Amino acid sequence: MTAPLRTLALTCAVAVALAACKKPEQQTPPPPEVGVIDAKPQTLPLQRELVGRLSPYRSADVRARVPGVLLKRVYQEGSQVKQGQTLFLIDPAPLRAELNASEAQLASARATYANAKVAADRARSLAPQQYVSKSDLDAAQATERTALAAVKQAEAAVSSSRISLGYAEVTAPISGVANKQQVTEGALVGQGDVTLLTTVDQLDPLYVNFSLSVDELSLLRAQQAKGALALSGDGKATVAVKLSDGTTYSEQGTLDFSSTTVDPTTGAVSLRAVLPNPQQILLPGAFVSFQANLGDRNNAYLVPQQALQRDTMGGFVMVVGADGKVVRKNVKTDGAQGGNWLVSDGLAAGDKVIVAGVQKVKEGAPATAKPWTPGQDANASAKPAAAGAAPAADKAPAEAADQAEPAATESNKQ
Repeated sequence: MTAPLRTLALTCAVAVALAACKKPEQQTPPPPEVGVIDAKPQTLPLQRELVGRLSPYRSADVRARVPGVLLKRVYQEGSQVKQGQTLFLIDPAPLRAELNASEAQLASARATYANAKVAADRARSLAPQQYVSKSDLDAAQATERTALAAVKQAEAAVSSSRISLGYAEVTAPISGVANKQQVTEGALVGQGDVTLLTTVDQLDPLYVNFSLSVDELSLLRAQQAKGALALSGDGKATVAVKLSDGTTYSEQGTLDFSSTTVDPTTGAVSLRAVLPNPQQILLPGAFVSFQANLGDRNNAYLVPQQALQRDTMGGFVMVVGADGKVVRKNVKTDGAQGGNWLVSDGLAAGDKVIVAGVQKVKEGAPATAKPWTPGQDANASAKPAAAGAAPAADKAPAEAADQAEPAATESNKQ
């Protein structure tokens, strides 16, 4: 082959190799597709996760009201007792003797009064004929009145002795569960002081005692004044207690008391709810966590949890604007409800909040909004497309290299 032909062949081989190695022109990718929801204002319950302590609805101390020796415990410790049921027996002998003495004094007083009345009646009958002096009449009537007063005093003493004798049987002041006895049989009780024998607690219903900080309560009332929420009054706000296994207690309680003063030691306001306890599953003294529904929140928004992001400036969501571009909106949240964040400020009605595909968008960049449904994952549809496109992208350079390699080999042979 002549030199000019050899030069021409080499030039063609170089041109073919350069054409094979030339990269295809890059094309602008289409806007990413994202799943969005339309923000809709709602009236939602104002809920708070709180912790409270259970206490008996009523608790009464059973005490010895008269002195004496404790003879017997009648009830079974830890059992349910009825109001008026006998719980303890105190030795009634001294009390019965005191009653007998009071009755004897009453009989004596009545006899004295009968004699005084006869004498006074005689004096009153003789006074008109002036058979007795006025002074004697006055003395007879005074003696009658004194004897009558002594009768009434003796009657009161008898009543008091009967009451004391009745206290020898110590009864339950309320219905409930009687706890263990505090004094054993044979002990002298009620001597100089009312001795505590046991306590009776009413366990159905129970009280749930809890508190709210004065700052939070002031904020809620300020929002109520603005119309952002409506607080429920006593008897309308409800509480739902959570059991230790994570389930919700079957009975729902109602708020029945809220203090009007702030505890200076804690800076909180005390509140109380009444909780039915028919099966006596809950016991007083235990701490429980519960969800309190304190009222209604107006113009609130529920946003899926995956749509909310946080950075140093706080929480925010990405929204597809009317021009199709992504906008950041800073929001304020007020807890979670049903797997969604409750947004109290920062959103407007009709905002298209991005739920799926948040990581694919940038603020100010365009995005294609598609309706999002729970359980849908926008990345699932994007990943197969990307996976299917990757082999094609890899195949083009490989085919170009395969085409360039024979041409270069042929030129080298030449």
